Amino acid sequence: MKLSKNFTLQELTHSDIAIRNSLDNTPSKDIIPNLIRVAELLEDVRALFNKPIIVNSGYRSVQVNSLLGSKPTSQHCIGCAADIRISGLTPDQIVSKIVKSDIQYDQVIREFDSWVHIAIPRTEGQIARKQALIIDKKGTRPYA
Repeated sequence: MKLSKNFTLQELTHSDIAIRNSLDNTPSKDIIPNLIRVAELLEDVRALFNKPIIVNSGYRSVQVNSLLGSKPTSQHCIGCAADIRISGLTPDQIVSKIVKSDIQYDQVIREFDSWVHIAIPRTEGQIARKQALIIDKKGTRPYA
């Protein structure tokens, strides 16, 4: 199922962890509208960089999320976030350009200098906080 011009449901729900552990990572029907909003956000990011986006992780069931050591309140569990990479760019380059753009993200996080977490507001119509953070071994802090 296509969620947007360049992103599919399969792409935003694929999970190697789920496959390895024989877990179903299929979102409920009420999560699909959030995944469509995430796909639209990713389209904006794709247009900003004029490059394809690699989705490491999108939707995660609570079980899958737990196996990754993430909190049950993660935006991934409600289909409101994706972890991404863009070939040829560092996570810092990606975050920096997104922060300087007019893209309406709720959160953008440079995680462990390995990937970028980008999220939409939990509720459609809610104003995006445009919160930029860094998470690494030193902890969580504002992106500067």
